[in-house]
Order: sequence, then structure tokens, then C-alpha cells
Amino acid sequence: MTATLITGANKGLGFETARRLIAAGHTVYIGSRDAERGRRAAEQLDGRAVQLDVTDDASVEAAVKAIEADGGLDVLVNNAGIQDEMGEANAVIGAADVTADLMRRTFETNVFGTVRVLHAFLPLLQRSAAPVVVNVSSGLASLTRVTTPATPAYAYPGVAYPASKTAVNMITVQYAKAFPNMRINAVEPGFTKTDLNGNTGIQTVEQGAEIIVRMAQVGTDGPTGGYFDAEGTLPW
Repeated sequence: MTATLITGANKGLGFETARRLIAAGHTVYIGSRDAERGRRAAEQLDGRAVQLDVTDDASVEAAVKAIEADGGLDVLVNNAGIQDEMGEANAVIGAADVTADLMRRTFETNVFGTVRVLHAFLPLLQRSAAPVVVNVSSGLASLTRVTTPATPAYAYPGVAYPASKTAVNMITVQYAKAFPNMRINAVEPGFTKTDLNGNTGIQTVEQGAEIIVRMAQVGTDGPTGGYFDAEGTLPW
């Protein structure tokens, strides 16, 4: 049976992805920073709870040991993320007001957290016959889209979140080249109604999770080093 870890899986896209993969026959570890919320989500889904704060080395190492003792890991979904750039009246903090501290907080979870988890779980993934990594990115990570006038991405004024997800895309490409035996891809779920954006998204978590679920199930002959949404390949 395929063993899958999803970070930030106690709600939103992570929760829906877990639900779908469990239905597809995966053993899913519900990674959650809050142990109690993770336990409740795991009970609801018939998954396995694992406390995992992607910003904390000790937490990640403990999760590795727990999953290793359980038998190993085949699929890692780096879903945990923050969009910590909403100012007063829910206005996005743009270039004039972004600070180094805001950038640091955003990168700590979205970028360094992704690398921390990837690095820690690499030994387990390398033991799998068909290892897969899915990094949840964003359409705002695309430099092509953000520089195309008259598009939603072009109009988005924030700096920290898009920059962090562009870094995730680069991490995806470099890891995919370094580990050709793995399928490592970045995905754009779309603007989904979740707590991350104050439920302002325009699609459901069911719609958003579709590409994550699909890429979590790619075979050994599937794509790697790519950037995808539900419609296909996205421009970097």
C-alpha cells in the first residue's frame, strides 16, 4: 500500500487531498502543526495523525522517526503554507510596505519549511520503489503570468507570497534534476476558498485538490520537474 504524508492536512486543500488519496487506497499521514486538530482530522478521515511543524527541526525529525517506524514513505505532499501579507482592511501588503520581517516569516514556512521536510524525508523516499513529491505552488509563482498585463496575476500587488512560491518552483526543478528516480513536481491548485485567503477564492477545495491528487499518483514514467494546474503545464 502507498504511504503518503501531507503537511498542513488538518483542513483546506490538505484535508481534501487526504480524503481523496485515502479513498484511492493510500495510507495517509495527516501532518498537522496542532496535534489535537490533526488527531481529529485523522479520525474523521481514517488517516494517521502525525504532529509536524514545518518550521521546527525537532518536530520534523520526530515525524520522520514515527513514519519510518511505521514502514516508510512513498509520497510527500508539501502543502503547508501561509499567505501572511494581508494588512489593514484585508488589503494586500504591496511593494511599498513589505518588510524583511514579513518576507522572512513567509519564506520560513513556504520555502525553508519545504526544504526542511524534503531534506528530512529524502532517506525514506529513496527507499521507495516509486517515490513522488508534490510541492503545492501557486499561479502567482509564474514570472510569465505575473508579467503579462491585463491578467489577475499581473494585478496582484503582493511581494512575499509570490516570491516564496517562485522559490518553491526553483526548488522543485533542482530537486527533480538531482533525484531522477523520483517524480517531483510543483502544482497550482487555483484560487481556492480556504482559510489561507479568508475564503475569498473562486473555486471549491474539491476543485483545487484535483491536481494535487493527480500528481500524487503519477507513476514511475510520469513527469518530473514540471509545473502544472488542472488544465496542464504552466509557464515558468
